[in-house]
Amino acid sequence: MEEIVFGIGITALAGALATVAGAAEDVESDIGSQGDPNSQVQLAPQMGYIHRIFNKAIAGEPPAYGLWVALGAGLAWAFMAMQINPILAIVLGSALAVFVQGIYATTAYLGRTASLAKFGQPVYIDILKSMTTVTMAHAFVAIFTTVAMCHLMISALGHPFPLPLLGIVWGIALGAAGSATGNPFYGKERQYQEQKFGAGVPISASGNIVRYAEAGQRNSLDNGFFSAKLGGPRVGYLFRPDRLLRALAYRGLRRLNIWGPIVVGVVVILIFAIIDRYIEVWARKNFGPPYTAPEEASS
Repeated sequence: MEEIVFGIGITALAGALATVAGAAEDVESDIGSQGDPNSQVQLAPQMGYIHRIFNKAIAGEPPAYGLWVALGAGLAWAFMAMQINPILAIVLGSALAVFVQGIYATTAYLGRTASLAKFGQPVYIDILKSMTTVTMAHAFVAIFTTVAMCHLMISALGHPFPLPLLGIVWGIALGAAGSATGNPFYGKERQYQEQKFGAGVPISASGNIVRYAEAGQRNSLDNGFFSAKLGGPRVGYLFRPDRLLRALAYRGLRRLNIWGPIVVGVVVILIFAIIDRYIEVWARKNFGPPYTAPEEASS
């Protein structure tokens, strides 16, 4: 009985860490334009739309966060091998990983913007200094909570993977959750408020991002305020049950054989796919032509 209660408690704590990680990841990526609209932010100056949006996208969120979390987990793993306290080791590993993330963000922004100089897009030093530090702060929270969650899985639940490998797996999962769930609130709802719901971005609107806020020119902090209220929490709500389901499946079936958790994972994915398909069909039927493909609308 005590073992069951202990397992439930550890799983709940890991789920809470996953919720915080999901929210921080989405806000970080939206402030850095590493989500859906990063190509449109890059395209905007070429279409004559000069802006003050920070764009540090060097890769999609899944591989980027796979790198950050794996780096933080690998460094923490090495520190623990040196007999450093696990909490301090995770903090140090996450801090060093964020330092690398900040270097990537700085060089990505400068390189991307420099390539647009012939279109009149300037490098805003105040944007570089303010946005980079904000993305680093959010990235630290996301990396720390994810690495801590992985450490709990190994130390308390007995997961057989080493910490760096588990960091890669959950870092990719974290980035995928943010890319699939949180970014639409920034890329489609906030960045393109002038477009009809579900209409996508027509060719004529390419690069025509929303460049002005309620007062003055808009910057990426405005995107962060918006996604912190909507997209970020939704990523956390998505990442937490995914984490809980996988932990419970592993905890309950690991004593049977190695295939037990794998089978349960596949079944869960199939159930989610069926639910997603049902929601998509329901949305197309209820929201009409703006959300429906032309051939479906005509039929």
